Amino acid sequence: MITLPDRVAEALPPGGAPLSLIDPDGTVGDAHGVLVMPHDEVLRELLRQMISGRRFDAQATALTKQGRLAVYPSSRGQEACQVGAVLALREQDWLFPTYRDTVAIITRSVEPPEALSLLRGEWHCGYDPYQRNVAPQCTPLATHALHAVGLAHAARVKHEDQVALVLLGDGATSEGDTHEALNFAAVWQAPAVFLVQNNGYAISVPLAKQTAAPALAYKGVGYGMRSLLIDGNDAAAVYAAVHSAVTRAAAGHGPTLIEALTYRIEAHTNADDAARYRDSAEVEAWLARDPLRRLETHLRDRKLVDDADLAQFATEAEQLAADVRHEP
Repeated sequence: MITLPDRVAEALPPGGAPLSLIDPDGTVGDAHGVLVMPHDEVLRELLRQMISGRRFDAQATALTKQGRLAVYPSSRGQEACQVGAVLALREQDWLFPTYRDTVAIITRSVEPPEALSLLRGEWHCGYDPYQRNVAPQCTPLATHALHAVGLAHAARVKHEDQVALVLLGDGATSEGDTHEALNFAAVWQAPAVFLVQNNGYAISVPLAKQTAAPALAYKGVGYGMRSLLIDGNDAAAVYAAVHSAVTRAAAGHGPTLIEALTYRIEAHTNADDAARYRDSAEVEAWLARDPLRRLETHLRDRKLVDDADLAQFATEAEQLAADVRHEP
């Protein structure tokens, strides 16, 4: 009988459906004992931040239409990934975002005008990366993954307690840089976490035309690292998965690859016509899986939020949008 080494056996992701803690109807899901439901106050904060993030995203899209931003890649529909992942980080950890992760950046407390500088067409990233441990937004696909692994490896060599979280899209997993980053991270046992927001399309190319793998999570298995497949529209599951991965990495147990199944509701950017490569029925189906509505339903059912709470969250979100509008 062949016995797998512990590290390899641990890398194999659970079979079946993506792990979830809260199902689309708001009821408690079945995460097969792999994920732990966040505390109630964390769930409330996830919803509050997602409401603000969605309002910010809509405002940034409007600024693009007004010519006040050069481009804006919307993350509407991906709020659970953007917010859940960032709230799971510790203060000393680093975030390595892509061009679509502006909501993640402001969730990390970077000021919105600074977070939008790159998309306004300025030559620098607009914020001090060392102030909040947020690397510059990465426009080339996957190049930041190598930077993250370098930082994580350096932290391990210097015995510094830091973990690097890399945000990737499904298209980025087709790049050689991702291959190199995953391989080096696994070989070095670097304290890095890779969150792949699988939103179904690399610009206009559907996932089925990018890979024949049954799931992108299996790419992590191929490199010998722990891998998870989760429901990316479940903010609780995203938070729990990233929190678990950060804890493991900080304890010296190496990197984790998390594939989060989600969907990009809007076009790739304001320069894209999504109707050319997907139909409205597909979008409508994913609108029914809205991550905000899912968490709100769960919290209402458990009497953890009420109309007054939601009104307060909405007021905060409107103030954020107003501040973004009135910036010169």
